[in-house]
Amino acid sequence: MKNIHISILAGLILIAFGFAGCGSSPEVVNKEASTSAIRAAQEVGATDVPDASLYLQLAQEGLVKAEALAKEGEKEQAESMLLRAQADAELAIVLSHGDENKTEATAALARVKKLRQNNK
Repeated sequence: MKNIHISILAGLILIAFGFAGCGSSPEVVNKEASTSAIRAAQEVGATDVPDASLYLQLAQEGLVKAEALAKEGEKEQAESMLLRAQADAELAIVLSHGDENKTEATAALARVKKLRQNNK
């Protein structure tokens, strides 16, 4: 009987320490959307397009800053910075596609000009 009371008391103490440990941890923010957008920008080749590369770099820096803000307990500012990082990464994706389309259009125009010259 005494062992049961000691076990219950030990369990309650462990639970109390668990809650106390959670209270001192830094604010947790969801950075999944930002990291996914950054990863997507890297995969579509944003690093190879100058304008897109700039926004990808801004997104990466924003993610780092958001993590630092979260560690300092500045949850609102961290979430705002994550949204900005996500927007920068998405812009990098769009810009990399735009350059890709421009390159394809230029190549197609060159092919058309060559065909016209050959048919004269």
